[in-house]
Amino acid sequence: MSSLPRGADLAYEPKFDGHRMLVFRDVGPGGAPEVLLQARSGRIVTGAFPDLAAAARRLPPGTVLDGEVVVWRDGRTDFAAVQKRAMATARHAPELARALPASYAAFDLLAEAGADLRTRAYRYRRERLVALLEPLGPPLQAVPMTLDAEEAAAWYDVLPAIGVEGLVAKHLDRTYRGGVRAWQKLRHTTLRDAAVTGHTGPATGPRALVVVLPDSGGAPVVSAPLSPALRAQAAAALPPGTGGPAGRAAAAGLGEVGYRPLEPGLTAEVEVRTTRHATVTVVRLRLPQDTDTA
Repeated sequence: MSSLPRGADLAYEPKFDGHRMLVFRDVGPGGAPEVLLQARSGRIVTGAFPDLAAAARRLPPGTVLDGEVVVWRDGRTDFAAVQKRAMATARHAPELARALPASYAAFDLLAEAGADLRTRAYRYRRERLVALLEPLGPPLQAVPMTLDAEEAAAWYDVLPAIGVEGLVAKHLDRTYRGGVRAWQKLRHTTLRDAAVTGHTGPATGPRALVVVLPDSGGAPVVSAPLSPALRAQAAAALPPGTGGPAGRAAAAGLGEVGYRPLEPGLTAEVEVRTTRHATVTVVRLRLPQDTDTA
């Protein structure tokens, strides 16, 4: 793989298709274990993941982990299942935890025994992360890591079959920089981030999204029909008051269709396939507060 960065100071990890989440293990009143799970957006999701919260109580006090929540189904990660878990109410969370058990792929240790490790090199944080989690086992696990570029290239080729998005390359001597993208991601080229400029159908149940692909000259394209789960997520994500004057957008192979324009801010991860006509399929939505900057 020609785009794989190489160097003696680089480590490689698989990038799982899940939800970014911080795990905080502290001590509550009376010395009881206290756990807080926080999504990348800042939302507290402890109640939505009772299985992971229970597992995190086994961590030593003063531990902070950074990682990805994944759900495995039929031998591969299922992002729609993770979305379902993340949106669960306290009433339905235990039932969903039994039906769709979550795993936590930890890729960083930010604090250990109350000591802030963010200024320590990734090499050190990785060693401490493995030492901390190996004795515990699933569902809290350290992501695989290799220093071998050839092994990383093989991962890039074969791991998409189980839902892995690509690779992350990290410098061994790099500190943890919250709010700054300090990693180099290598995703398979069919997945791209596109700006959402509108939708077709009602705002309460959009049928498709109108997106602008990068390096496309700004031409809008209508996506393939959204899945039921994405329609519900899009309806919840659309800003209040959408549904202004209808516009026109060129849909691949379909001429022009009516759509409702949106203000900038919503991004979709899309898969682009080129057969006789280009097909754009929405894989997930990215809200402004969920932008991955770490």
